[in-house]
Amino acid sequence: MTVLVSDDTPAGGKPAVSRKGILGWMFFDWAAQPFHTLIITFIFAPYFAGQVAANPTDGQAVWGFAAGLGGLIIAVLSPVLGAISDATGPRKPWIFGFSVLAVVGIFALWYVPPAADQATIIFGLTAFVVALIGFEFAAVFNNAMMPGLVSREKLGSLSGNAWALGYAGGLICLIAMLLLMVADPEAGKTLIGITPILGLDPAQFEGDRASGPLTAIWYIVFIIPLFLFTPDAPRRERISGALRKGLVDLWQTIRNISKERSLFSFLVSSMIYRDALNGLYTFGGIYAVGVIGWTTLQLGVFGILASITGIGGSILSGWLDTRIGTKTVVVANILVLIFASALVISISETQVLFLPVGEGSSLPDIAFYLAGALIGAAGGGLQSSSRPLLVDQSTPERVGEAFGLYALSGRATAFLAPWAIGVVTVAFDSQRIGITPILALFVIGMLFLIPVRSRT
Repeated sequence: MTVLVSDDTPAGGKPAVSRKGILGWMFFDWAAQPFHTLIITFIFAPYFAGQVAANPTDGQAVWGFAAGLGGLIIAVLSPVLGAISDATGPRKPWIFGFSVLAVVGIFALWYVPPAADQATIIFGLTAFVVALIGFEFAAVFNNAMMPGLVSREKLGSLSGNAWALGYAGGLICLIAMLLLMVADPEAGKTLIGITPILGLDPAQFEGDRASGPLTAIWYIVFIIPLFLFTPDAPRRERISGALRKGLVDLWQTIRNISKERSLFSFLVSSMIYRDALNGLYTFGGIYAVGVIGWTTLQLGVFGILASITGIGGSILSGWLDTRIGTKTVVVANILVLIFASALVISISETQVLFLPVGEGSSLPDIAFYLAGALIGAAGGGLQSSSRPLLVDQSTPERVGEAFGLYALSGRATAFLAPWAIGVVTVAFDSQRIGITPILALFVIGMLFLIPVRSRT
């Protein structure tokens, strides 16, 4: 199922796409990344765990259960929708529909105040799950457009540059929030010592809550170039007939997938290592707040550092794609993430590398910043390199289905890992012990890469 294309033929077999069309596609990552940066990692999730839930441990647990529920829904539906999309042709209608879902869910997070009652907590978690489903499904169909834009030899660079652009968008939003909106609830001032703009009340954490509406508005504005300039696949058949054809094709693929050793191994590997990476992104900020005692502003600085290194890691991985091979780049990034995960687990307010440090020492903060820099660089590189490696396992006419399966592989255990983190956290009443499965997942994921083929 390896893609064979000439140097100047797009991997999806379409005519050459204009620079404006390629940039329009890249702007999806720019538009969507603030959801991951502000909501999942650095602003809203830590706010929810530290200020909305009864305590950080309970907050980590219920947030994990919600993320797991969203992951389960994505795992079940993504390959089916991808197969239907391949049969019908166009991807943009799907992106539009799920974008509406994402925007509605993300905007609703504004209405989740601190110390909320049970009904409001459930409302907030529901809004998060809706947004997660919307963003993830939109990404499935955006990814499916990628092979039709450039030749295989340029896919690594395209994917890396798109991820870097996404990190830059998340970084800009994060900086804007820290400088202008998010304030210390006691001092009432932002990172640069000013009163939050727009009359945001620090005591009610309105700066943190504003991450929802800001992300929604940012996404609405910057998704427009994709719809205006990026060419879509032509319509092939009506959706009624496509539903049956898509499901039949998907069933055949699933029945035969174990015979395609390279594709099967890659999907299993990516299922595991991306689950581990999502665990780091989802619970890293919550861990820093609950275990190290960081404030939102400290966490924001951490996010800026991780975003900057993420830009560099994405670009570097794209550049290395054709020089040392896509698979080698993926393995190298996983090794860095294994080290970074072990470093995170070894840190508490009084320990670094499980060794005690003096009271009031800045070493735990410095070590956690270092871990964040490594996670940002290797995480960006891993995600950008995984997309072209998947293309090597597929064919142009089945690329939507492939990315649907890719989404399935990224979510098939995604509902288990957050739930496992939630269960372990509750069982041991410890955030630190609760995230330890992440380390093992990276190791297992790397081992499954051994039989995977790569064209570069």
